[in-house]
Amino acid sequence: MERKEISQAVIVRLPRYYRYLGELLGEGVERISSGELSRRMKVTASQIRQDLNNFGGFGQQGYGYNVQYLYDEIGRILGVDRKHNMVIVGSGNLGQAIANYANFERRGFIVNGMFDINPELIGRSVRGVQIRAMDDLEDFIRENDVQIAAITMPKTHAPEVADRLVRAGIRGIWNFAHTDLSVPEGVVVENVHLSESLMRLSYRVCSMEDGQEQI
Repeated sequence: MERKEISQAVIVRLPRYYRYLGELLGEGVERISSGELSRRMKVTASQIRQDLNNFGGFGQQGYGYNVQYLYDEIGRILGVDRKHNMVIVGSGNLGQAIANYANFERRGFIVNGMFDINPELIGRSVRGVQIRAMDDLEDFIRENDVQIAAITMPKTHAPEVADRLVRAGIRGIWNFAHTDLSVPEGVVVENVHLSESLMRLSYRVCSMEDGQEQI
């Protein structure tokens, strides 16, 4: 399949397609039209066709989409058809919650290291993964071919930790710290600012109460 520049908006929607297609497979659905998929997802059929055409298109007129094939292809595009070794830096409540979420492993994201500065946490295990001291971070990443790191620690330490991760060879940072990180080209940061998401929700709730919500 020929690669081309894909808009961020399309990339953001791909995991949602993947999730719905997984649900269809669970229901035993083998084929689905763009119209049927649009009714389930509350996205227009034309939007679905446009999004999938970015990757060459996967359906046939009057025939629809083969659900298993489309699910597998979107999984391949998203990279969840392969294993990604991952570490979590910050092993408090949030870090442990991520490590305990088994669905990440089913998607190919394997947490094989956790790190913290708190001596009371170091040495404990979460789902069989030992929490280690920060002194071991770089060596562990290099020795275990780790590509992705989740930062789940306070923002005051996040920039320094990000620099260490980059120097150790990390290619992607899943950033839960409430700060923007500066990284060199070739390293990707995905920010998850929970408080900002909650504030967006608050705005929408208040707008609905005032009869002013705009989607």
